[in-house]
Amino acid sequence: MGIMSEYPKTRLANRTSTRPPRREFLKRAGSTVLGVGAGSMLLAGGCVEQTVANPIKVGILHSQTGTMAISETSLRDIELFAIDEINAAGGLLGRMIRPVVEDPRSRNIDLFPKRARKLLTEDKVSVVFGCWSSAGRKAVLPIFEEFGGLLFYPVQYEGNESSPNIVYTGSLPNQQILPAIDWLRSLSGGAKRRVFLVGSDYIFPWTLSHVIEKHLAATYPDTEISGKIYVSQGARDFEPVIRQIVASDSDVVVNMINGDSNLYFYNELKRQGVSPRDIPVIATSIGEDELRGLLPEVVEGHFATWNYFQSVNSALNRRLIEGFQKEHGEDRVLSDPMESAYVSVYLWKHAVEKAGTFEPMAVREALREGVEFEGPSGTISLDPRNQHLSKRCRVGRIRSDRQFDIVFESPRMLAPDPFPQDAFPGWRCDWTEGGLVKGPAVDIRP
Repeated sequence: MGIMSEYPKTRLANRTSTRPPRREFLKRAGSTVLGVGAGSMLLAGGCVEQTVANPIKVGILHSQTGTMAISETSLRDIELFAIDEINAAGGLLGRMIRPVVEDPRSRNIDLFPKRARKLLTEDKVSVVFGCWSSAGRKAVLPIFEEFGGLLFYPVQYEGNESSPNIVYTGSLPNQQILPAIDWLRSLSGGAKRRVFLVGSDYIFPWTLSHVIEKHLAATYPDTEISGKIYVSQGARDFEPVIRQIVASDSDVVVNMINGDSNLYFYNELKRQGVSPRDIPVIATSIGEDELRGLLPEVVEGHFATWNYFQSVNSALNRRLIEGFQKEHGEDRVLSDPMESAYVSVYLWKHAVEKAGTFEPMAVREALREGVEFEGPSGTISLDPRNQHLSKRCRVGRIRSDRQFDIVFESPRMLAPDPFPQDAFPGWRCDWTEGGLVKGPAVDIRP
Protein backbone atom coordinates (compact mmCIF):
# COMPACT_ATOMS: atom_id res chain seq x y z
CA MET A 1 0.00 0.00 0.00
CA GLY A 2 3.01 2.30 0.02
CA ILE A 3 3.26 5.28 2.34
CA MET A 4 -0.44 6.09 2.64
CA SER A 5 -2.73 4.07 4.87
CA GLU A 6 -6.49 4.63 4.93
CA TYR A 7 -8.04 3.26 8.07
CA PRO A 8 -11.36 1.48 7.59
CA LYS A 9 -13.05 2.91 10.66
CA THR A 10 -11.08 4.58 13.40
CA ARG A 11 -8.24 2.21 14.15
CA LEU A 12 -4.64 2.79 13.17
CA ALA A 13 -3.13 -0.42 11.87
CA ASN A 14 0.52 0.42 12.51
CA ARG A 15 0.16 2.63 15.58
CA THR A 16 3.12 2.61 17.95
CA SER A 17 1.14 1.32 20.90
CA THR A 18 1.89 -1.13 23.65
CA ARG A 19 -1.80 -2.02 23.98
CA PRO A 20 -4.21 -3.76 21.61
CA PRO A 21 -6.66 -1.48 19.78
CA ARG A 22 -10.15 -1.03 21.15
CA ARG A 23 -12.82 -2.20 18.73
CA GLU A 24 -16.08 -1.64 20.54
CA PHE A 25 -15.89 2.12 20.35
CA LEU A 26 -19.62 2.64 20.92
CA LYS A 27 -19.15 1.55 24.54
CA ARG A 28 -17.13 4.70 25.15
CA ALA A 29 -19.85 7.13 24.04
CA GLY A 30 -20.30 10.02 26.44
CA SER A 31 -16.97 9.46 28.24
CA THR A 32 -14.72 11.70 26.16
CA VAL A 33 -12.35 14.23 27.61
CA LEU A 34 -14.11 17.25 26.12
CA GLY A 35 -17.63 15.99 26.72
CA VAL A 36 -18.82 15.00 23.25
CA GLY A 37 -22.42 13.80 23.31
CA ALA A 38 -23.59 10.59 21.68
CA GLY A 39 -27.04 11.76 20.58
CA SER A 40 -26.13 12.27 16.94
CA MET A 41 -25.66 8.55 16.48
CA LEU A 42 -28.58 7.18 18.44
CA LEU A 43 -31.22 7.72 15.77
CA ALA A 44 -33.90 5.36 14.51
CA GLY A 45 -33.86 3.66 11.14
CA GLY A 46 -30.38 2.15 11.06
CA CYS A 47 -28.42 5.43 11.28
CA VAL A 48 -25.48 3.64 12.88
CA GLU A 49 -24.85 1.60 9.73
CA GLN A 50 -25.31 4.66 7.55
CA THR A 51 -22.67 6.64 9.44
CA VAL A 52 -20.16 3.81 9.10
CA ALA A 53 -20.92 3.38 5.39
CA ASN A 54 -20.62 7.09 4.58
CA PRO A 55 -17.58 8.36 6.50
CA ILE A 56 -16.04 11.79 6.20
CA LYS A 57 -12.33 11.70 5.37
CA VAL A 58 -9.73 13.79 7.20
CA GLY A 59 -6.00 13.92 6.45
CA ILE A 60 -3.13 13.44 8.88
CA LEU A 61 0.24 14.63 7.58
CA HIS A 62 3.06 13.92 10.04
CA SER A 63 6.47 12.33 9.56
CA GLN A 64 6.63 8.81 10.91
CA THR A 65 10.16 8.20 9.62
CA GLY A 66 13.29 10.35 9.39
CA THR A 67 14.80 12.85 11.80
CA MET A 68 11.45 14.38 12.83
CA ALA A 69 9.72 11.07 13.63
CA ILE A 70 10.81 11.46 17.28
CA SER A 71 8.31 14.31 17.58
CA GLU A 72 5.74 13.91 14.82
CA THR A 73 4.69 10.29 15.38
CA SER A 74 3.06 11.24 18.67
CA LEU A 75 1.06 13.98 16.96
CA ARG A 76 -0.36 11.34 14.66
CA ASP A 77 -1.21 9.18 17.68
CA ILE A 78 -3.02 11.91 19.62
CA GLU A 79 -4.98 13.11 16.59
CA LEU A 80 -6.17 9.57 15.91
CA PHE A 81 -7.03 9.25 19.59
CA ALA A 82 -9.21 12.38 19.39
CA ILE A 83 -10.90 11.06 16.25
CA ASP A 84 -11.59 7.77 18.06
CA GLU A 85 -13.25 9.70 20.88
CA ILE A 86 -15.50 11.60 18.52
CA ASN A 87 -16.45 8.45 16.64
CA ALA A 88 -17.10 6.67 19.94
CA ALA A 89 -19.55 9.40 20.88
CA GLY A 90 -21.52 9.10 17.66
CA GLY A 91 -19.38 10.76 15.01
CA LEU A 92 -19.89 14.21 13.55
CA LEU A 93 -23.03 15.45 11.79
CA GLY A 94 -24.23 11.87 11.70
CA ARG A 95 -21.09 10.49 10.03
CA MET A 96 -18.02 8.59 11.17
CA ILE A 97 -14.59 10.18 10.67
CA ARG A 98 -12.10 8.18 8.60
CA PRO A 99 -8.44 9.34 8.87
CA VAL A 100 -6.16 9.09 5.87
CA VAL A 101 -2.56 9.08 7.14
CA GLU A 102 0.45 10.11 5.06
CA ASP A 103 4.14 9.85 5.98
CA PRO A 104 6.19 12.65 4.36
CA ARG A 105 9.35 11.08 5.86
CA SER A 106 10.76 14.37 7.28
CA ARG A 107 11.32 15.55 3.70
CA ASN A 108 10.00 19.09 3.78
CA ILE A 109 10.74 20.26 0.26
CA ASP A 110 9.43 17.40 -1.85
CA LEU A 111 7.26 14.92 0.04
CA PHE A 112 5.27 17.30 2.26
CA PRO A 113 3.71 19.17 -0.70
CA LYS A 114 3.31 15.97 -2.70
CA ARG A 115 1.42 14.24 0.12
CA ALA A 116 -0.66 17.36 0.83
CA ARG A 117 -1.70 17.58 -2.82
CA LYS A 118 -2.72 13.92 -2.79
CA LEU A 119 -4.83 14.33 0.34
CA LEU A 120 -6.70 17.30 -1.13
CA THR A 121 -7.10 16.22 -4.76
CA GLU A 122 -7.22 12.41 -4.68
CA ASP A 123 -8.48 11.53 -1.22
CA LYS A 124 -10.78 14.59 -1.08
CA VAL A 125 -10.29 15.08 2.65
CA SER A 126 -12.30 17.83 4.31
CA VAL A 127 -9.44 18.97 6.56
CA VAL A 128 -5.79 18.14 7.26
CA PHE A 129 -4.05 18.03 10.63
CA GLY A 130 -0.34 18.14 10.05
CA CYS A 131 3.26 19.32 9.84
CA TRP A 132 5.81 20.10 12.53
CA SER A 133 8.64 22.17 11.11
CA SER A 134 8.05 25.57 9.55
CA ALA A 135 9.83 24.34 6.44
CA GLY A 136 7.18 21.66 6.03
CA ARG A 137 4.34 24.08 6.71
CA LYS A 138 5.63 26.64 4.24
CA ALA A 139 6.09 23.91 1.63
CA VAL A 140 2.42 22.89 1.84
CA LEU A 141 0.88 26.35 2.33
CA PRO A 142 0.60 27.12 -1.42
CA ILE A 143 -1.10 23.75 -1.96
CA PHE A 144 -3.82 24.54 0.57
CA GLU A 145 -4.33 28.01 -0.85
CA GLU A 146 -4.48 26.68 -4.43
CA PHE A 147 -7.08 24.00 -3.69
CA GLY A 148 -9.03 25.76 -0.95
CA GLY A 149 -8.03 23.27 1.74
CA LEU A 150 -7.89 23.82 5.48
CA LEU A 151 -4.82 22.89 7.54
CA PHE A 152 -4.65 22.79 11.34
CA TYR A 153 -1.02 23.35 12.34
CA PRO A 154 -0.35 22.35 15.99
CA VAL A 155 3.25 23.35 16.69
CA GLN A 156 4.86 26.47 18.13
CA TYR A 157 6.50 28.51 15.39
CA GLU A 158 8.25 31.78 14.59
CA GLY A 159 5.31 33.93 13.43
CA ASN A 160 5.66 36.31 10.49
CA GLU A 161 2.87 34.40 8.73
CA SER A 162 -0.90 34.17 8.57
CA SER A 163 -2.80 32.33 5.86
CA PRO A 164 -6.60 32.14 5.52
CA ASN A 165 -6.16 28.41 4.85
CA ILE A 166 -4.25 27.61 8.07
CA VAL A 167 -5.49 27.48 11.65
CA TYR A 168 -2.46 27.88 13.91
CA THR A 169 -3.04 26.11 17.24
CA GLY A 170 0.58 26.23 18.44
CA SER A 171 2.17 29.27 20.08
CA LEU A 172 3.96 32.35 18.79
CA PRO A 173 7.17 33.89 20.20
CA ASN A 174 5.18 36.42 22.24
CA GLN A 175 3.37 33.49 23.87
CA GLN A 176 6.35 31.19 24.41
CA ILE A 177 9.97 32.35 24.41
CA LEU A 178 9.69 36.12 25.01
CA PRO A 179 7.77 35.83 28.33
CA ALA A 180 10.23 33.10 29.38
CA ILE A 181 13.17 35.41 28.72
CA ASP A 182 11.42 38.17 30.71
CA TRP A 183 10.93 35.70 33.57
CA LEU A 184 14.61 34.70 33.52
CA ARG A 185 15.64 38.35 33.69
CA SER A 186 13.35 39.04 36.66
CA LEU A 187 14.48 35.85 38.42
CA SER A 188 18.12 36.88 38.30
CA GLY A 189 17.54 40.52 39.14
CA GLY A 190 18.55 41.45 35.62
CA ALA A 191 21.82 39.54 35.77
CA LYS A 192 21.14 37.21 32.84
CA ARG A 193 22.72 39.49 30.27
CA ARG A 194 24.63 37.13 27.97
CA VAL A 195 22.36 34.95 25.85
CA PHE A 196 23.61 32.26 23.47
CA LEU A 197 21.32 31.16 20.63
CA VAL A 198 21.59 27.69 19.07
CA GLY A 199 19.16 26.20 16.59
CA SER A 200 18.59 24.04 13.56
CA ASP A 201 19.53 25.64 10.27
CA TYR A 202 16.14 26.61 8.86
CA ILE A 203 13.47 29.27 9.05
CA PHE A 204 12.08 28.70 12.57
CA PRO A 205 15.36 29.29 14.45
CA TRP A 206 16.44 32.03 12.02
CA THR A 207 13.24 34.01 12.54
CA LEU A 208 12.96 33.28 16.25
CA SER A 209 16.54 34.51 16.72
CA HIS A 210 15.60 37.71 14.89
CA VAL A 211 12.54 38.20 17.12
CA ILE A 212 14.56 37.53 20.30
CA GLU A 213 17.30 39.94 19.29
CA LYS A 214 14.82 42.73 18.50
CA HIS A 215 12.95 42.13 21.75
CA LEU A 216 16.12 42.21 23.83
CA ALA A 217 17.37 45.35 22.10
CA ALA A 218 14.07 47.14 22.73
CA THR A 219 13.45 45.88 26.28
CA TYR A 220 16.89 45.09 27.77
CA PRO A 221 19.53 47.15 25.96
CA ASP A 222 22.19 45.90 28.41
CA THR A 223 21.69 42.31 27.17
CA GLU A 224 24.22 40.84 24.76
CA ILE A 225 23.84 38.01 22.26
CA SER A 226 27.02 36.16 23.20
CA GLY A 227 26.90 33.71 20.31
CA LYS A 228 24.71 32.21 17.61
CA ILE A 229 25.07 28.83 15.89
CA TYR A 230 22.85 26.96 13.45
CA VAL A 231 23.30 23.22 12.91
CA SER A 232 22.02 21.05 10.09
CA GLN A 233 18.83 19.05 10.55
CA GLY A 234 19.82 15.67 11.94
CA ALA A 235 23.20 16.93 13.22
CA ARG A 236 24.99 14.65 15.69
CA ASP A 237 28.40 16.21 16.34
CA PHE A 238 27.95 18.91 18.99
CA GLU A 239 31.44 18.90 20.48
CA PRO A 240 32.50 22.19 18.80
CA VAL A 241 29.11 23.77 19.55
CA ILE A 242 29.35 23.11 23.28
CA ARG A 243 32.99 24.25 23.34
CA GLN A 244 31.91 27.57 21.82
CA ILE A 245 29.05 27.92 24.32
CA VAL A 246 31.45 27.37 27.23
CA ALA A 247 34.01 29.80 25.81
CA SER A 248 31.33 32.50 25.36
CA ASP A 249 30.83 32.93 29.12
CA SER A 250 27.07 32.92 28.52
CA ASP A 251 24.47 33.18 31.27
CA VAL A 252 21.79 31.19 29.46
CA VAL A 253 21.34 29.20 26.24
CA VAL A 254 18.17 29.37 24.16
CA ASN A 255 17.87 26.00 22.42
CA MET A 256 15.91 26.06 19.13
CA ILE A 257 17.14 22.69 17.83
CA ASN A 258 14.46 20.44 16.33
CA GLY A 259 14.21 16.67 16.10
CA ASP A 260 16.54 13.95 17.32
CA SER A 261 19.59 16.24 17.19
CA ASN A 262 18.53 17.31 20.68
CA LEU A 263 19.60 13.92 22.01
CA TYR A 264 23.17 14.55 20.91
CA PHE A 265 23.13 18.19 22.04
CA TYR A 266 22.19 17.39 25.65
CA ASN A 267 24.44 14.35 25.83
CA GLU A 268 27.39 16.50 24.72
CA LEU A 269 26.51 19.17 27.30
CA LYS A 270 26.72 16.50 29.99
CA ARG A 271 29.92 15.00 28.57
CA GLN A 272 31.66 18.38 28.70
CA GLY A 273 30.50 18.95 32.28
CA VAL A 274 28.07 21.82 31.61
CA SER A 275 25.39 21.72 34.31
CA PRO A 276 22.21 23.84 34.56
CA ARG A 277 23.79 25.55 37.56
CA ASP A 278 26.60 26.76 35.30
CA ILE A 279 24.70 27.56 32.09
CA PRO A 280 20.98 26.77 32.12
CA VAL A 281 19.43 25.83 28.78
CA ILE A 282 15.87 26.88 27.99
CA ALA A 283 14.42 24.91 25.08
CA THR A 284 11.62 25.75 22.68
CA SER A 285 11.26 22.29 21.12
CA ILE A 286 12.01 19.81 23.92
CA GLY A 287 9.00 18.38 25.72
CA GLU A 288 7.99 15.28 27.61
CA ASP A 289 7.90 13.15 24.46
CA GLU A 290 11.46 14.01 23.40
CA LEU A 291 12.74 13.51 26.97
CA ARG A 292 11.86 9.83 26.75
CA GLY A 293 15.03 9.37 24.68
CA LEU A 294 17.35 11.07 27.20
CA LEU A 295 18.76 9.86 30.51
CA PRO A 296 17.39 11.97 33.39
CA GLU A 297 20.86 12.88 34.64
CA VAL A 298 21.62 14.45 31.24
CA VAL A 299 18.75 16.97 31.29
CA GLU A 300 17.57 17.33 34.89
CA GLY A 301 17.50 20.98 35.97
CA HIS A 302 17.38 22.50 32.49
CA PHE A 303 14.27 24.35 31.32
CA ALA A 304 11.71 24.37 28.54
CA THR A 305 9.05 26.92 27.71
CA TRP A 306 5.65 25.85 26.44
CA ASN A 307 1.98 26.59 26.93
CA TYR A 308 1.19 23.08 28.17
CA PHE A 309 2.99 20.53 30.31
CA GLN A 310 1.68 17.12 31.27
CA SER A 311 1.93 18.29 34.89
CA VAL A 312 -0.77 20.98 34.36
CA ASN A 313 -3.22 20.47 37.21
CA SER A 314 -6.70 20.32 35.70
CA ALA A 315 -9.42 17.67 35.68
CA LEU A 316 -9.65 17.69 31.89
CA ASN A 317 -5.90 17.20 31.61
CA ARG A 318 -5.91 14.27 34.02
CA ARG A 319 -8.72 12.64 32.04
CA LEU A 320 -6.82 13.10 28.78
CA ILE A 321 -3.64 11.58 30.23
CA GLU A 322 -5.56 8.64 31.67
CA GLY A 323 -7.39 7.96 28.41
CA PHE A 324 -4.32 8.26 26.21
CA GLN A 325 -2.20 6.03 28.45
CA LYS A 326 -4.98 3.47 28.67
CA GLU A 327 -4.93 3.28 24.89
CA HIS A 328 -1.18 3.49 24.25
CA GLY A 329 0.48 2.29 27.44
CA GLU A 330 1.46 3.85 30.75
CA ASP A 331 4.92 4.71 29.43
CA ARG A 332 3.47 7.21 26.96
CA VAL A 333 3.50 10.90 27.83
CA LEU A 334 1.84 14.06 26.55
CA SER A 335 3.59 17.23 25.40
CA ASP A 336 2.61 20.73 24.30
CA PRO A 337 2.41 19.98 20.54
CA MET A 338 0.40 16.85 21.34
CA GLU A 339 -2.09 18.85 23.39
CA SER A 340 -2.35 21.41 20.56
CA ALA A 341 -2.89 18.60 18.05
CA TYR A 342 -5.62 17.12 20.25
CA VAL A 343 -7.27 20.52 20.64
CA SER A 344 -7.06 21.03 16.85
CA VAL A 345 -9.33 18.06 16.20
CA TYR A 346 -11.90 19.32 18.70
CA LEU A 347 -11.67 22.89 17.45
CA TRP A 348 -12.47 21.61 13.97
CA LYS A 349 -15.31 19.48 15.39
CA HIS A 350 -16.92 22.44 17.15
CA ALA A 351 -16.60 24.59 14.02
CA VAL A 352 -18.14 21.86 11.84
CA GLU A 353 -21.09 21.61 14.22
CA LYS A 354 -21.51 25.38 14.19
CA ALA A 355 -21.29 25.56 10.39
CA GLY A 356 -23.51 22.50 9.89
CA THR A 357 -21.21 21.33 7.10
CA PHE A 358 -17.74 19.89 6.46
CA GLU A 359 -17.03 22.39 3.66
CA PRO A 360 -13.59 23.89 4.53
CA MET A 361 -14.33 27.55 3.96
CA ALA A 362 -17.66 27.37 5.80
CA VAL A 363 -15.80 25.77 8.72
CA ARG A 364 -13.23 28.57 8.60
CA GLU A 365 -15.98 31.19 8.72
CA ALA A 366 -17.56 29.46 11.71
CA LEU A 367 -14.19 29.63 13.47
CA ARG A 368 -13.93 33.34 12.74
CA GLU A 369 -17.40 33.93 14.16
CA GLY A 370 -16.21 32.46 17.44
CA VAL A 371 -15.68 29.00 18.89
CA GLU A 372 -14.69 28.63 22.54
CA PHE A 373 -14.44 25.64 24.89
CA GLU A 374 -12.37 24.31 27.76
CA GLY A 375 -9.31 22.25 26.88
CA PRO A 376 -6.73 20.39 28.97
CA SER A 377 -4.60 23.52 29.49
CA GLY A 378 -7.33 26.15 29.71
CA THR A 379 -9.86 28.04 27.61
CA ILE A 380 -9.55 27.55 23.86
CA SER A 381 -10.38 30.65 21.84
CA LEU A 382 -9.36 31.66 18.32
CA ASP A 383 -8.43 35.19 17.30
CA PRO A 384 -10.43 35.65 14.06
CA ARG A 385 -8.05 38.33 12.82
CA ASN A 386 -5.07 36.00 12.38
CA GLN A 387 -6.43 32.47 13.07
CA HIS A 388 -4.13 31.82 16.04
CA LEU A 389 -5.10 30.83 19.59
CA SER A 390 -4.70 32.80 22.79
CA LYS A 391 -2.18 31.02 25.03
CA ARG A 392 -0.75 31.05 28.54
CA CYS A 393 3.07 30.88 28.73
CA ARG A 394 4.56 28.33 31.09
CA VAL A 395 8.18 27.49 31.97
CA GLY A 396 9.06 24.05 33.30
CA ARG A 397 12.19 22.71 34.99
CA ILE A 398 13.06 19.15 33.98
CA ARG A 399 12.71 16.62 36.79
CA SER A 400 14.44 13.30 37.35
CA ASP A 401 11.32 11.46 36.11
CA ARG A 402 11.47 13.31 32.75
CA GLN A 403 8.47 15.45 33.70
CA PHE A 404 8.43 19.18 34.43
CA ASP A 405 7.92 21.28 37.53
CA ILE A 406 6.05 24.36 36.34
CA VAL A 407 8.11 27.25 37.76
CA PHE A 408 6.46 30.11 35.89
CA GLU A 409 3.02 30.74 34.46
CA SER A 410 1.88 33.97 32.84
CA PRO A 411 -0.89 35.54 34.93
CA ARG A 412 -3.23 35.81 31.93
CA MET A 413 -3.86 34.40 28.48
CA LEU A 414 -1.66 36.08 25.89
CA ALA A 415 -3.25 37.26 22.66
CA PRO A 416 -1.42 36.01 19.54
CA ASP A 417 0.86 38.49 17.79
CA PRO A 418 2.34 36.96 14.63
CA PHE A 419 3.91 40.28 13.60
CA PRO A 420 5.57 41.93 16.65
CA GLN A 421 6.45 45.43 15.57
CA ASP A 422 9.97 45.36 17.01
CA ALA A 423 10.75 42.55 14.57
CA PHE A 424 8.38 43.21 11.66
CA PRO A 425 7.53 46.92 11.56
CA GLY A 426 4.54 47.78 9.40
CA TRP A 427 3.29 44.21 9.08
CA ARG A 428 -0.16 43.29 10.40
CA CYS A 429 -3.03 40.94 9.65
CA ASP A 430 -6.79 41.01 10.04
CA TRP A 431 -8.70 38.47 7.93
CA THR A 432 -11.98 40.03 9.07
CA GLU A 433 -10.98 43.35 7.48
CA GLY A 434 -8.81 43.09 4.40
CA GLY A 435 -6.34 40.38 5.41
CA LEU A 436 -2.56 40.74 5.40
CA VAL A 437 -0.88 44.15 5.22
CA LYS A 438 2.81 43.93 4.35
CA GLY A 439 5.49 46.23 5.71
CA PRO A 440 9.11 46.56 4.63
CA ALA A 441 10.90 43.33 3.78
CA VAL A 442 12.80 41.79 6.71
CA ASP A 443 15.87 39.64 6.03
CA ILE A 444 16.10 36.99 8.75
CA ARG A 445 18.65 34.74 7.05
CA PRO A 446 21.92 34.15 8.95
